[in-house]
Amino acid sequence: MRVHILDDWHDTLRGLPCFELLKGHDVTVWTDHAEGDALAQRLHPAEALVLFRERTAVDRTLLERLPDLRLISQRGVYPHVDVAACTDHGVTFCSKTGGDGANHAAAELTIGLMLSAMRQIPEQMASAKAGNWQTGVGKTLRGRRLGLYGYGRIGRAVADLGRAFGMEIIWWASEEGRARAAADGETLAASRAAFFAESDVVSLHVRLKPETRGTITGDDLSLMRPGTVFVNTARAELVAPGALLEALDAGVTGAVDVFDTEPMHDPADPLLAHSNLICTPHIGFVTEDEFDRQFADIFAQINAFAANEPINTINPEVLGPASGGRPPVRR
Repeated sequence: MRVHILDDWHDTLRGLPCFELLKGHDVTVWTDHAEGDALAQRLHPAEALVLFRERTAVDRTLLERLPDLRLISQRGVYPHVDVAACTDHGVTFCSKTGGDGANHAAAELTIGLMLSAMRQIPEQMASAKAGNWQTGVGKTLRGRRLGLYGYGRIGRAVADLGRAFGMEIIWWASEEGRARAAADGETLAASRAAFFAESDVVSLHVRLKPETRGTITGDDLSLMRPGTVFVNTARAELVAPGALLEALDAGVTGAVDVFDTEPMHDPADPLLAHSNLICTPHIGFVTEDEFDRQFADIFAQINAFAANEPINTINPEVLGPASGGRPPVRR
């Protein structure tokens, strides 16, 4: 198949073991980002399209301009893909969600951001490099209360790391998530308000879906005390618009890996430029190890489709009785 891989900005995938799974396919790797006409033109010959998380959106307008496209393969949730449009255009959409085990890269970055905020690592580094030596006094993690919002794989991995630092772990989540946490013997906050008011660090670990967009409100963050830390390595859209900026203005420290607009290139953006913000450019999953694990799944989906045995299919109706159970050949 003619396979096009989008948005491999650092040309990493070709050097990973998983890339061998594409042996025998005609593979094109795009290391820059394109949109609109430029994107449609470069993808015109593609039969299979590999998405690099949510870096590129796939909508009906784009699909209408890709007559040979038969498959889109990715991993994880898919708010950036118009699944109905894929179905209407006979494009099979495969995405393995959940995976096997936690994303430890994201969990580790969460702790890194937490440490950076509590120990003032960016400020201390800047001061030392400027010849000013120490600046300010940080806080230790041991004995602090870590509030984890969302009882999933990554949140539980962060809890394990937090406990290794001697932190007290409390939880808040959906009703179903709180029930699972309680069944596992975890400590729940007395209420949602108490969770935000009594945590020294709040870390968000929820999947972005239509029903979770804006889950964290301005009222929630207003309960956090000045000097406490809000960490988000999940998705920016989980926080209500403007709520984080208001919290920073009120004295909360933000430690985030995600933004509403990505890539973020404006150094004057009010959030990016805020003195109470510590940030990284969406690198929670950006390690060689995590890439190899995730793209092995993505490339396996391509091979399964090519063998007429598709897996992790989100819109199986494309492969229904009308197609005889075989991937449709586009004309």
